[in-house]
Amino acid sequence: MAEQNRAQEPDMNQLLKVRRQKLADLQEAGQNPFVITKYDVTHHSKEIKDNYDALEGKPVSVAGRMMAKRVMGKASFCNVQDLEGNIQVYVARDEIGTDAYAAFKKYDVGDLVGVTGTVFTTKMGEISIHATGMTLLSKSLQILPEKFHGLTNTDLRYRQRYVDLIMNPEVKDTFIKRSRIISTIRKYLDSQGFMEVETPMLVANAGGAAARPFETHFNALDEDFKLRISLELYLKRLIVGGLERVYEIGRVFRNEGLDTRHNPEFTLMELYQAYTDYHGMMDLTENLYRYVAQEVLGTTKIVYNGTEMDLGQPFARITMVDAVKQYSGVDFHEIHTLEEARAAAKAHHVEYEERHRKGDILNLFFEEFVEEHLIQPTFVMDHPIEISPLTKKKPEDPEYVERFEFFMNGWEMANAYSELNDPVDQRERFKAQEAQLAQGDEEANTTDEDFLNALEIGMPPTGGIGFGIDRMCMLLTDSAAIRDVLLFPTMKSLDK
Repeated sequence: MAEQNRAQEPDMNQLLKVRRQKLADLQEAGQNPFVITKYDVTHHSKEIKDNYDALEGKPVSVAGRMMAKRVMGKASFCNVQDLEGNIQVYVARDEIGTDAYAAFKKYDVGDLVGVTGTVFTTKMGEISIHATGMTLLSKSLQILPEKFHGLTNTDLRYRQRYVDLIMNPEVKDTFIKRSRIISTIRKYLDSQGFMEVETPMLVANAGGAAARPFETHFNALDEDFKLRISLELYLKRLIVGGLERVYEIGRVFRNEGLDTRHNPEFTLMELYQAYTDYHGMMDLTENLYRYVAQEVLGTTKIVYNGTEMDLGQPFARITMVDAVKQYSGVDFHEIHTLEEARAAAKAHHVEYEERHRKGDILNLFFEEFVEEHLIQPTFVMDHPIEISPLTKKKPEDPEYVERFEFFMNGWEMANAYSELNDPVDQRERFKAQEAQLAQGDEEANTTDEDFLNALEIGMPPTGGIGFGIDRMCMLLTDSAAIRDVLLFPTMKSLDK
């Protein structure tokens, strides 16, 4: 039976040859669709359906991809899909003419067409267009995936996003929402007096985050450069220069692994505000998330993978030490030495490396016992100084810094500081990072002399924050993986 079914399946190569022959015939007849340079579109499908009462019987012009065709003698139906959805088109020989109708019957599913006609409702109650003219705008030489199964191969969907967008309407909706999320972020920050800026992607010193950079060689200067891993150090230079509120939304690059929440190039937003601290950044984060959800989704209650998270309620605030104590039972306020921290780690089966210090081990406890529980919006504050080389110390407790990470759904969504503006202290922190680098920590920062020079010029007290735009888009669109919110995610070459 399987062999019989295979014998009945059309020969794909033959079908492709037929499409190419149709194009050749059109070109030979002087009807090459690829010479058409424009088509006047007056309406989109959703606009017609939403405004049917006003448009009934009126002329319209639409364009899009033909997704279905049913030829029935002297009259046929087809379905045209555009940016906003799809609409049925009734095509009658007596209306568009014998030659045009004969040409229409040779159109293939996947072809791009222009339709002029009048709006009406069929006997079945479907809002449609009664065509008065059909134009072939582009010939599709490939065959779209079968209608009822669609494009379901995940790997192929990511590699051929253009087909994914055609076949899966919910994918298109996700990326329309992503665009709205980013434009709404800009709208909010602009209303708060922030100025959008651009800083270099190709840098001599990739700092501002704990990450391994990509490296490249600039032939013209015969020098090695890196792709930026964060936006921080250049934006702080602008604060020094007197631009009191700045932000940038841009790609950063980290030479790390791929998983459902990580892609080596991703979209980061960082902002810096003079004369405020990390408490000011908490207020801004809470207000921004609430505003974006309301504007894009129409609600402050979002559902991700069946779990509801409420952005309308005040966000929880807890210190890292208290969070670790709550979920592991270990109180790091009672741990005073590295030896005690190591003993606690061994007792709780937390793996650490020889280079890890007390603060590093606290962070390992946090990752092991706490993160997965932070489902509702939560600010985790006051990190150990060892893992925060660019942050101001807490005046009353210099082992810790004025930093928070924002969590939802067990994910880190943002990272913020009261920014370190003491150039002497900053130089010492860089030295400590260099020592970590020498001990094998490939994510440690190196000393940035020009940045230190900027701090010596003088930077005001400043609050700063970095947002993961892709994770924000995942939550607000209920997308399972970061690749679902990246139009063209990084993929392993098929040649490998």
